[in-house]
Order: sequence, then structure tokens, then C-alpha cells
Amino acid sequence: MSEVKQATISFKAEESLVDILRMIPNRSEFIREAILSALDNVCPLCRGTGILNPKQKSHWEQFAADHPMAECHKCNEWYPVCSHQASATPHEEEE
Repeated sequence: MSEVKQATISFKAEESLVDILRMIPNRSEFIREAILSALDNVCPLCRGTGILNPKQKSHWEQFAADHPMAECHKCNEWYPVCSHQASATPHEEEE
């Protein structure tokens, strides 16, 4: 059975962040988990860039025509609502 290949990745950080990271017992595991968590929460449309290119914007405008934004009455976060079907907020599905 072959082992999973690993690579070392480094990044620049402010001294204040370095001081905090030094207090964490397993920095590699912490950083790995933080990166995986951040990647799991990336916007599916812009993929984390924060900017839509012209083609993405065109697709978004077409989608948004039938999916207005609404504010959740429980957490006050915004989410798209499909006008083609009755849908519950994520909080209502949990109940």
C-alpha cells in the first residue's frame, strides 16, 4: 500500500499571528483543518474571489430573476429564495 504524498507549504504572516500560532500544540494540524474549513465555505459562484467575471454575472442575473434574496428571521443572514417552489429556510428544516 502506498503512502499519501505530502508537501510542505509555507506562507508569510504578521508577527502577532506567528506569536499566536506558536501557542498551538499541533500547528500543522490546526492550519490544515482551518484551510479545509475555509475551502468548504467558499462561495460556489465566485469560488472565493469575491468578484464575478462578466459571464458569471450574466448567469447570476438570470438566476436572480427567479430567486430573490430574503433575510432569515432567525439568524438574519441573507439567502436566495426559489420562486418556483415553496421552500423553508435552513433553520425551519432543522425543526
